Amino acid sequence: MAIKDILLLLDLAKDKSPAAELALDLAGRMNAHITGVGLAIDPIVPGFVVAPIPIELIEAAREEALKTARDAAARFEHAAGLAGVSRETRIVEVLMGGAPENFLANCRTTDLVVVGQEDPDKPEGMREALIEAALFEGAAPLLVVPYITRTALSTSKVMIAWDGSRTAAHAVQAALPILAQAGQIAVVMVGAAMDGPGEPGADIATWLARHGLSVDIETIPAPATGIGDALLNHASDRGFDLLVMGGYGHSRVREFLFGGATRDILRSMTVPILMAH
Repeated sequence: MAIKDILLLLDLAKDKSPAAELALDLAGRMNAHITGVGLAIDPIVPGFVVAPIPIELIEAAREEALKTARDAAARFEHAAGLAGVSRETRIVEVLMGGAPENFLANCRTTDLVVVGQEDPDKPEGMREALIEAALFEGAAPLLVVPYITRTALSTSKVMIAWDGSRTAAHAVQAALPILAQAGQIAVVMVGAAMDGPGEPGADIATWLARHGLSVDIETIPAPATGIGDALLNHASDRGFDLLVMGGYGHSRVREFLFGGATRDILRSMTVPILMAH
């Protein structure tokens, strides 16, 4: 399926947003419509507070959150106008610490969600929780952009982390429109990740070949520390521009237990990552 509708979670604390720049470039290349969502995060009054908080203070905090979201939307609208892409903006209110259902509703009617990685120097409320929610509770694939990114999305060299799982297959399927623009594609497997019969990686190589894509199959040693570090180190060492992978946690009970390789990668990533669950 072509990427014709992109949802961008706007950065509130940055005048220049790497995620917005990458998303606008991608929208232009894909001839896609892009929607910038500014989150107004309302504070929650702690239940243990004895003295009542004046309603004026609560309303002032809400208005400030709305203003911050509107300012971010205005910056996006200006940048999108310069880029000449079809666009719109939305302001969505969520409660700090609450379920971001209003945001998730937007994630279920789009082809791709783009969100910036948490920036430790300019943290934003609920960013990691929103990434988790979009990945596990939304319907669209998720493209996470490192906060250190300073260029448009390059597809010269794309790396697919492959273990034969449903989540990995879903990520590859979602990435097909982007893979079609790739100059080089490598399918990378970690250690004994593939336990099925036949030649490891032959199945995905055949699948992608039927889409006119040629891939290299690589196996890297299983690490002592973690799969996430191994994948990121390999991507960095080989100069890949984009990592495609399934998103998962260690526990099936979860799925709100956001852990394992997925969390490690999102905290240490240096290249954009397209994920699906």
